[in-house]
Amino acid sequence: MSNGFDQVRLGFDAVSVGSAKIDAYLFVHDANLHFRLNKDTNEFCVRFGEKVIVDKCAFALGGNAANVAVGLSRLGLKTGMYAEIGDDELSQRIINTFKKEKVVIDHIKQSKNQETSLSVILNFKNDRTIFSEHVYRNHDFNFDNLSTKWVYLTSIGEEWKNAYAKVADFVKQTKAKLAFNPGTLQINGGYESIKTILALTDILFVNKEEAIEISKIKNQPRLNRGQKSKIEDILIKLQKLGPKIVVITDGKNGSYALDEKGEMLKQDRVQCKVVEKTGAGDSYTTGFLAAILNELPIKTAMKWGSINAASVIGQIGAQAGLLTISKLKSQISKPQFKSDQ
Repeated sequence: MSNGFDQVRLGFDAVSVGSAKIDAYLFVHDANLHFRLNKDTNEFCVRFGEKVIVDKCAFALGGNAANVAVGLSRLGLKTGMYAEIGDDELSQRIINTFKKEKVVIDHIKQSKNQETSLSVILNFKNDRTIFSEHVYRNHDFNFDNLSTKWVYLTSIGEEWKNAYAKVADFVKQTKAKLAFNPGTLQINGGYESIKTILALTDILFVNKEEAIEISKIKNQPRLNRGQKSKIEDILIKLQKLGPKIVVITDGKNGSYALDEKGEMLKQDRVQCKVVEKTGAGDSYTTGFLAAILNELPIKTAMKWGSINAASVIGQIGAQAGLLTISKLKSQISKPQFKSDQ
């Protein structure tokens, strides 16, 4: 598959490896009587068998890898996508979106007579609940003749281990840099299933909850009930698993990074109106990676990530708010961001 760009021969700044799917967003007003939120148990309730009215529905390209690929392309980087999709009408929407965003799709595989993977994202009271489907795929990617500075590897469906092994072999052979953001399947697979990738990782991106789970997978002591784990301790534990740089996002508390010298850095979140939170982590990763590809320091990378994330959660969907390089630079030139660039 080709979209007319001769970037495979020229080489990429980054390729994104993972899933591309369609996200269906359902928006529910806070006052909707069909829905109840138990704040004590954090349980989201709806009466069984009811016909529920939602306020709005929207469809968009999604998937962690797709979000980052689109984001990096908007920031002016030569970006390619490795994914396996179906061949139904929704799959064509995926392809058309990548073409529009100038993401090279030569390495996207279309499986005949298969449907598109779908996520249903329910937005209620300024947060979202995600119902995610992964249609079974082989994910038999071919990295022959690929030239890229960075590989961004993230969540893939059930048959992910072979794809991960191929990425590991490619990184070893070519010395390309590796950015890694594991999904639930990969974390649940245990240390043995991702230890090779962790050992090769240049930058590990995780949210706090993921960080805590990963930090416990290699015979790490579990926390006692009520005991809190310090961010510094989690960062150090994760770095000991192999990644050179560890980045943890923590919602309203901002983000943290541990660099190769063992220095911890902190970035406050950018204050903004929250419309919809899907893609916050992916947009942060996008900004951070773009800054690194532009040879900027980690502190600046954290600012780029935070600004990009704030823009995304201010709009509907994981990609609508992704910034162009000119808009991002305009944001970071504001007085509150000028220091330590």
